Amino acid sequence: MGKQLKRSSRKATIVPFIQSGDYFFKKGMKAYDRGDLEKARKYLERAVRLDEYDASFALQLALVLSELGEYQFSNQWLFKIIHDLDETMYDCLYFLANNFACLGLFREARQYAERYLAHEPAGEFADDAADLLELLRLDGSEWTEEEEQLMVLEDRARRLLEEERFAEAIEALEALVARYPDVWSAHNNLALAYFYSGDVDKAKQKVREVLKRDPGNLHALCNALVFAYYLREEEQAAALCETLAGLYPFFREHQYKLGATFALVGRFDLAFRWLHRLYKQGFDGDGPFYYWLACAAYYTGHESLARQMWEVLATLHPEKRGEEPWAVSAPVDEALIRLMAWLEGDELADRLYGLYLFSRSPQAKEASMSLAVCRLLPSDPRLRPFIDCFLFGLTDGPSAWAANIGRMVDALSAHNEEKEALCRFAFAMAVHPSADREPFANGAAWAAAIEYMWRRQQGERVTQREMAAKYGVSAATVQKYVQKARRLYT
Repeated sequence: MGKQLKRSSRKATIVPFIQSGDYFFKKGMKAYDRGDLEKARKYLERAVRLDEYDASFALQLALVLSELGEYQFSNQWLFKIIHDLDETMYDCLYFLANNFACLGLFREARQYAERYLAHEPAGEFADDAADLLELLRLDGSEWTEEEEQLMVLEDRARRLLEEERFAEAIEALEALVARYPDVWSAHNNLALAYFYSGDVDKAKQKVREVLKRDPGNLHALCNALVFAYYLREEEQAAALCETLAGLYPFFREHQYKLGATFALVGRFDLAFRWLHRLYKQGFDGDGPFYYWLACAAYYTGHESLARQMWEVLATLHPEKRGEEPWAVSAPVDEALIRLMAWLEGDELADRLYGLYLFSRSPQAKEASMSLAVCRLLPSDPRLRPFIDCFLFGLTDGPSAWAANIGRMVDALSAHNEEKEALCRFAFAMAVHPSADREPFANGAAWAAAIEYMWRRQQGERVTQREMAAKYGVSAATVQKYVQKARRLYT
């Protein structure tokens, strides 16, 4: 046999191979030089994951994304550089201007080009920025007049929304998006109008439509988060919070929108980050700005700032004194406690009576309070007509039936001081399965019949003639409706 192979006594040397951010950056740049943009993107994304604080890595990724036509995602990285990594990297301003021009957002493109030239009048991209501004000026005669008209229409629709004239706002905004299909602010306001008016399905569909056509649209994402929060879609809300936490908007109004949205859904840590940044930059906010900043500051441990901001708010809106988030010892409205007890009741009739009480309270005039009550209620299709009617004022379709029942209970409430048990009984009868097809159109007659039946059940001696006189209907009408009620419920 030949020579036997001998096991080597020498141990192999293991050379560690550490894949750093710099390693993937170099591979990404080689792929970029070869024109392989997808591979360049892949390597650069790994580079920024390994070294998230290197502004040059992030900038190169933003440029590759721009060349791939993903301008919104490119802008997110450019904003991140400006906000978190290196605010003196002014070239980002020019790249933002270029991206916005490609998106057709000429006003924003002009703003960023002008900002770049203000910081870098002799910079590497100064000539390019000047050329871009000249192009925008040449096109200005075609779109400036149109922009002005659009602004007037948007302002009117926004005012209707703020005044809670939702039906008119919907009509105005639907006309606006039909004429200007690429004006995302109008689409987003239309989604809010749908939601506040109780048309949740249309609101969610509108948000999906915007995000499909404009992925990363900040206002649409914020609206989606608010909707998920109020509809108690916890997983969706958590996912949207995570997405929004990674965005870095440059415009102050976008930062305000983001901060206010986080505060609205209880993420005061993220809200404080944006609202306090705006405050330090001298942002001239309105009442809601100081309200949310005060709340965010208080719930993140900045009590001195919270009290300072609440004083500013109280100067603008004196009626807010006494509503401070730290005023835990303030007297509690007992009527509100009773209302909440009904809303959280075990039976459907309890919740309906709670909804009814809320709809007749001063708080019902505030859309935010109506949405909060909506969030408090369980997901029960039997509640939907009453939610649409009592919270959002709808009176057509199934809501017309709920409105009739509401008027019947109004009559009972107006004619009785001790009314809780009676009104709750009325709701129990109205939503009984055997009354499924009863419209309850004659509210006074039904009120008389229901009170008669209820008092007889309590062992009281009461006549149909007495009920007729009480509710202003004939004795024959009361007899007819008592018989109808007995047929329904036996």
